[in-house]
Amino acid sequence: MKITQLRNATLIVHVGNRHILVDPMLAPKSALPPLRLLDGKRLRNPVVDLPSQTEAALKQVTHCLITHCQKGHFDHLDGYGKQWLRETQTPVICTPHDAAYLRKRGLHVQALPDAHTQPSAFLGGQIRTVRCTHGEGLVGRFMEHGVGYLIEMPGEPSLYLAGDTILTPRIRAFVTAHQPQVSVVPAGGARFDAGQDIIMGLGDVIAFTQLSTGTVVANHLEAISHCPVTRHDLRAAAQRAGVGDRLLVPEDGQTVDLQYALGTTHAQDSQVTTDTVCA
Repeated sequence: MKITQLRNATLIVHVGNRHILVDPMLAPKSALPPLRLLDGKRLRNPVVDLPSQTEAALKQVTHCLITHCQKGHFDHLDGYGKQWLRETQTPVICTPHDAAYLRKRGLHVQALPDAHTQPSAFLGGQIRTVRCTHGEGLVGRFMEHGVGYLIEMPGEPSLYLAGDTILTPRIRAFVTAHQPQVSVVPAGGARFDAGQDIIMGLGDVIAFTQLSTGTVVANHLEAISHCPVTRHDLRAAAQRAGVGDRLLVPEDGQTVDLQYALGTTHAQDSQVTTDTVCA
């Protein structure tokens, strides 16, 4: 298994001849509206361009997986992402909640059954959903909370894609019970002009990594204007907490190669594999 971090929450999971695009935000820099209006900057989003490897990486994609996409969550599926999925007719795997919304936009939807209590079949393995809490209090009432996914494939490490969530008792209990070998968590500490964090920030990511016995990959960083956490600060915090060897913070365009046969995990240079893609 390899994971290519593209930008923000957009990544590609490479498993054999399957290449699963997660939450595609494909807009060029500054093409989308700001998410903070009272900070004196009003930066448009995304604040960085896609990495140069994106075009080659997208040519490999065989499937797409969506954690949430409604109520204006363009940072997980924007108009550019919808257009790409529509033009390529890439199979889009999502929850029943999002299926009708995505079909109306001309996408090739393959809705999962309710996979919260029991896992469902998924590309030769299985998948289950984990409910997210995308903020609490008044802000949380207006958010689309979505799901995370636990993916288990034969001969591969178990993979937890947390989606947009803060670290809640439910997430703590899930990680303790399942102990995924690899977890991808949002780390930007996103916050609007009012209210608390709506995804994990420094403290939550460190606490999650300490709770987990596996490798944790941090994303949702340095791409959207309401995410203040930097890669530098997160790496420094991980070193201080003694979890720097298990918390990976890839750059945009970087591929993380998960080598469990040798019991090691490391981040490669920014390379995109050139395996032949099979549907």
